[in-house]
Amino acid sequence: MIEYLQNTPVASIIFIFTLVTSIYALNDAGLYGKFMLHPYSVYRKQNVYTLITSGLIHGSWMHLIFNMFTFYAFAFTLEATIGSARFGLLYFVGLVLSDIPSVIKHKNDYNYHSLGASGAISAVLFSYILFYPLNTLIIFPLPIPIWAALFGVLYLIYSYYMSKSSRDNINHDAHLYGAIAGIVVTVLLVPGIVPHFIATITGQG
Repeated sequence: MIEYLQNTPVASIIFIFTLVTSIYALNDAGLYGKFMLHPYSVYRKQNVYTLITSGLIHGSWMHLIFNMFTFYAFAFTLEATIGSARFGLLYFVGLVLSDIPSVIKHKNDYNYHSLGASGAISAVLFSYILFYPLNTLIIFPLPIPIWAALFGVLYLIYSYYMSKSSRDNINHDAHLYGAIAGIVVTVLLVPGIVPHFIATITGQG
């Protein structure tokens, strides 16, 4: 753990803090009311801080474990690649930008709430893909490894479809726009990342 804190301090702190606040919230229902994103309120300039705090809590143990496993798989490598300052900026900008479409979409729905770090983690994942598009991932339920870039395409298609048609109480908009935010922020922060991505994909990198 000391090595992680020394080499990737921002990812380490986010990982630990998200675990602590999520576990605490799972045992304290009152914290959900304070931390959850409530688009109706945020659109009316109330509780704007929940654009950040909603990413620090999760709705269930499975939700928390899945998100933290994904974060662990990609965030530490990404921070080591782009540096702590840029990683921190990517994560929190991705978190906020992934929530804004939900705020607009549900601005008049008083009963709608959202929580979880999925939008920010999608930003991390897609930034990682730009750097390492041909790294292989094993993603449930697919039984074989697939290229990160191919997974990214499938993920975007799935998230777009589910955001239009889903009724499963999962905020697929956050997944979709978090992914897009991760791509855009990385392109802005890392000059040359697009040529690097293309060169790697075409075998010229």
